[in-house]
Amino acid sequence: MQWAAVVVNYEAGPLLLACVRSLFADSSAGTPEVVIVDNGSTDGSVADIERAFPTVRVVTPVGNLGYSAAANLGMAHTTAPVVAVGNPDLEVEVGTAAAMLARMRAEPDLAAIGPALRNPDGTQYPSARAHVSGLDAVGHAVLGRARPRNRFTRRYRQLDADWDRPRDVDWVSGALVFLRRSAVDSVGGWDERYFMYMEDVDLCWRLRRLGWRVGYDPAGAAVHVQGASTEGHPYRMILEHHRSAYRFASRRWQGLQRALLPPTALFLAVRALLDMAARGLRTRPEMPKVSR
Repeated sequence: MQWAAVVVNYEAGPLLLACVRSLFADSSAGTPEVVIVDNGSTDGSVADIERAFPTVRVVTPVGNLGYSAAANLGMAHTTAPVVAVGNPDLEVEVGTAAAMLARMRAEPDLAAIGPALRNPDGTQYPSARAHVSGLDAVGHAVLGRARPRNRFTRRYRQLDADWDRPRDVDWVSGALVFLRRSAVDSVGGWDERYFMYMEDVDLCWRLRRLGWRVGYDPAGAAVHVQGASTEGHPYRMILEHHRSAYRFASRRWQGLQRALLPPTALFLAVRALLDMAARGLRTRPEMPKVSR
């Protein structure tokens, strides 16, 4: 097979079935090898897949491994040279696989490429972003919710980029990323110390450090329902998001920058508590906006 797809599932409900249907519907690069790694779902989503698609391999580890470990496990159960790893809450558009694989064949130094991701209302989801400075990171963290188009967030989320044109980027969202197996192997796979969030940032950072390229190409696309697998545990997801941000900073920062780690840890802890408090005070339930 030319390509495989690994779907990391957790309580996605009927969205998982729609996701797998879209993967098989996109036969533009041949029928994919599909593997689902289920992190302990109890919502019947896996049973629905087994009835509808008995040839799909379902891997059920003991307990919830988190995203990175599940992605590694799923890739280990595939053999194709290109593997699309993604969330269960998306539907891939026909032609996406062919577009992504064509780029991989034409550009042997391209390790990872992400298609355009769109929200259910058709708007663009900023899935290709930049590694920002410490100032931009703080500015985004402080102002991103209240003023989503502030200059720090615009730089981080690349909001001023032309999303209709392909380009090289620092990282692409793990909601759906096509990966060259040999490139991922060269950096030792996904870092399993990330339970959720920032594992895609870390993977692309390590790939680029070894000279691989990361790209974005709107010739492929998918519709992404944000947060479908995390809304059942919002407070843990807020905590994991901030823990992962600190872990990435501790890996990336070198030399004198490491002196900033203690105040960064304090800042992230306070921000996580404020996010949890804000969510608790809402009169209407709302999933945390920390999705990929």
